[in-house]
Amino acid sequence: MIVVLGIIEVAASDRVRFLEEKGTQVANTRAEIGCIEYVFSADADDLSWVRLVERWETMSDLEAHIAALGKAAAPAEPPVASRMVSIDVLDAQPVRPPWA
Repeated sequence: MIVVLGIIEVAASDRVRFLEEKGTQVANTRAEIGCIEYVFSADADDLSWVRLVERWETMSDLEAHIAALGKAAAPAEPPVASRMVSIDVLDAQPVRPPWA
């Protein structure tokens, strides 16, 4: 399983609009082959941060997703300005939780 963990910075006053703008992208991505999870969420402590969590069955699935994003039509309105603060792409395997 491929896991993507990202932090995106937006103006705190634009965070709700940023998350709303991602609605169609999230719905479309969740329908893509190999997508297990795809979510943008508001950080609980920093009002200017949005967390990105993605889980994919394979790296090929993630690469196909990236290619599709590159071909997507430009939004009708200018999107909320954002900056990727960090992103990690991990090849992960599930393990038994320590509380199980």
